[in-house]
Parts: sequence; C-alpha cells; structure tokens
Amino acid sequence: MVKVDVEYCGRCNFEWHCKMLSAFLQEKQPGTEVTCHVGRQGSFEVKINEDLVHSKIQTLAFPDHQSVLENVQKAEKGLPVDKVKEQPIENCIIM
Repeated sequence: MVKVDVEYCGRCNFEWHCKMLSAFLQEKQPGTEVTCHVGRQGSFEVKINEDLVHSKIQTLAFPDHQSVLENVQKAEKGLPVDKVKEQPIENCIIM
C-alpha cells in the first residue's frame, strides 16, 4: 500500500486542498492511504512513502494532482518517485 502524507498550513486554510487531493487519489487509485495533518505556516508538503515529492514552502505553489497520482502509481510498482509538477499559488503568501 502506498502512503501519502500531507503537511498543510491550518492558518492559511489549506486543509481543503488536502481533502481535495485525498479525494482525487482515492477515486483514481483506491487503497492509497492519505494522511493530512496541520504543520508549519505556509506549508503544503507531500511525501509518498517518506519521499518528499512536493514542498510549497520551497516552490510557493500547490502540487498538480495528476502528477501526484502518477508518482503514487510509480511507488505502487516499486519505482522511484520524482518531484511533482506545480500549480500556481492562489492565496496565503509567506512574509
């Protein structure tokens, strides 16, 4: 089973982004275990089986859901994962 761990900023109200990603992955790749938890300010960090594949803190963008799915599918096959593609940020800028 592939595990996806998402750390998100609660202050920035990024929980819904995590819920959307989780629903997308559950629909497209049933059985994927997705955990969402509150973390650092401005964060939306995505790990697949402990490998960091996306960092909003570094990129200032959210991950592309399709790109996360492709990496989940790679991990399920035992292949190495890559950094995911990004979507532009819509709100909450770190100052």
